Amino acid sequence: MKKYNAEIHSQSTIEGILELQREHRIQGNEIHHVDIEIFQVAYDIIGGGQEGDKTLIQNKEEADHSLPYMVAVALLDGRLYPAQYGPSRIQGQDVQSLLKQVYVKPNPELSARFPDEMPVRVKVFLKDGRTYSIEKSDYEGFHTRPMIWDHVVEKFQSLTENLVNRSVQNALIETVQHLPDLEVRQLANLLSNLQLEVDQVAS
Repeated sequence: MKKYNAEIHSQSTIEGILELQREHRIQGNEIHHVDIEIFQVAYDIIGGGQEGDKTLIQNKEEADHSLPYMVAVALLDGRLYPAQYGPSRIQGQDVQSLLKQVYVKPNPELSARFPDEMPVRVKVFLKDGRTYSIEKSDYEGFHTRPMIWDHVVEKFQSLTENLVNRSVQNALIETVQHLPDLEVRQLANLLSNLQLEVDQVAS
């Protein structure tokens, strides 16, 4: 199987899903099904196209390449971070059930807009008849919409919270913020200390 950075192709979808989930306070047990229209490349890699069925998910590698899994767990947990790719979360009955109710199909009009855009249309159908929809042309962090610094910091802290302590996080954030003014030696020392922290956590 070819290796792709699958999450890049999913980011507009996940951003849209999380916006719907937060705005309407959608609960997992309320959801009947989810329809997703996406550009052909994303469909082929993570939606069930050329790379095959994306609803049979048993491990991290499969989850990372499954748009139905990512959508389902994001709706259930309200986030998509490393914890959502842990074995126990992947095997959870709630996510295993919901991901099979996420239907993905390619849309030629959206495909024509790729790669200048990362377009997607999402519609969430609830059991009581309510529906919520959103269309995205990009995501925060795409070249058309750079991520603001505060959001970069927030994401970095969330991704590294179980790897390094807050003082090391803060030091690295401070370093990156003032990178042009630093000497190479200062950066090397910081990275060395960071690696020690990560090694200690891993051991």
